Amino acid sequence: MKLCRRPLCATVLFSTLLASSVGHAAGNSANNPTDPALEKKIAARKPEIEKIVAEISASRIEATINKLVSFHTRHTMSDTQSETTGIGAARRWIKGELERCGAGKLDVQFDSHIHPVDRRISQPTEIVNVVATLKGDTAGDRYYVVSGHYDSRVTDIMNATSFAPGANDDASGTAAVMEMACVMARYKFDANIVFMAVAAEEQGLYGSGHFAQQAREKNLNIAGMFTNDIIGSSRSDSGHVDNKQVRLFAEGVPARKEMPDNIRTLIATGGENDSLSRQLARHVKEQGERYVPGFKVSIVNRADRYLRGGDHMPFLEQGYAALRFTEPAEDFNHQHQDVRTENGVKIGDLPEYVDFNYTAQVARVNAAALASLALAPAAPSQVQVRTDKLENDTSLVWAANREPDLAGYRIVWRDTTAAEWQHALYVGNVTEYKMNLSKDNVFFGVQAVDRDGNVSVATYPTPLR
Repeated sequence: MKLCRRPLCATVLFSTLLASSVGHAAGNSANNPTDPALEKKIAARKPEIEKIVAEISASRIEATINKLVSFHTRHTMSDTQSETTGIGAARRWIKGELERCGAGKLDVQFDSHIHPVDRRISQPTEIVNVVATLKGDTAGDRYYVVSGHYDSRVTDIMNATSFAPGANDDASGTAAVMEMACVMARYKFDANIVFMAVAAEEQGLYGSGHFAQQAREKNLNIAGMFTNDIIGSSRSDSGHVDNKQVRLFAEGVPARKEMPDNIRTLIATGGENDSLSRQLARHVKEQGERYVPGFKVSIVNRADRYLRGGDHMPFLEQGYAALRFTEPAEDFNHQHQDVRTENGVKIGDLPEYVDFNYTAQVARVNAAALASLALAPAAPSQVQVRTDKLENDTSLVWAANREPDLAGYRIVWRDTTAAEWQHALYVGNVTEYKMNLSKDNVFFGVQAVDRDGNVSVATYPTPLR
């Protein structure tokens, strides 16, 4: 049996082997029905995901970034008629490339709306997202969304004509999403994956905001969303190079005037670190680091950088789990700046300051996480912990998952001071399980597992009174 080397994996496997000491299925005096073959599959790297990660190309990402820069500016209010300059030419090129590489597997569409005049829009302007959907085989109503924004800017946010290369912000994210789309279109998944190049991020998150609002109005089941924004540089403004990690921003408790019941319950049970986005982030970190060895996914427990925002924010506002990928330390000389030279220092968001190999690493983390999510069953629903009597054991219950390749369920837990899951126990195809652990002392989650060993995001239990 090939064991993974990470300490977390070793702990998880050890916990599984000790199944008899931590719990049993409700109504059954027998110990947990272990499945050694399935446990081996859960721990193993999946060949198809390894292939996807290996096919991500830094040279293709470099070519895409250079092409996007060649449009001179991609400002939201720039030229839409030219075939070589402005945001119109850029979006048509993006759509054509996705159609070409998708070879009929990607459904590529423009998603547009007219935005009225506001403080960053001087005239009614058509905001156009490029949306490429890869349809899943079995989970027809479940979607995962990944985006980068293809618009760019200079110092003056209203300047729609000056050279605005936007190589890092955010041709890097757009190129990563396009590369993922082209690679992953050659594979099959259970769930749907949406690859988006969105517009008007710099003017106010208008492209992503429109898509997220439409998704909520249609009651679209978006199980997770990633945005990749400023993922192109491994060098900070101090000159320090860090090409071994990416920041992953994950919201806990949302800052809302009115607190919805689900958030109130989260806080009442001490689950501030168990929001939908934090659960998604744990999954991304585990899968990303599994398939991209030597590269760290550093979860930051904030919705975004301090008092700043990105294209995942509208999805958070609509109640979806959403995360932001960003390089370790930004260089502000090469972001939101007029291209110029001052005191011998070149300023501007130019391709020469992008580390294409680093961008490819971030794309590989995204691809591994997306593939693992889209291959796995949906996260369990209606997960609850029984509270009808005082006891030191913990009884967990959940609704049955109806997906055809479901094998069963897995309970994960961690100390209340731990950031990541520390232990796991496969409990079989049951919908209730009693753990010989106190709900006072640990946080629990329940995951769904399919027959190939693909594991869903964990669901945090609410009280069953």
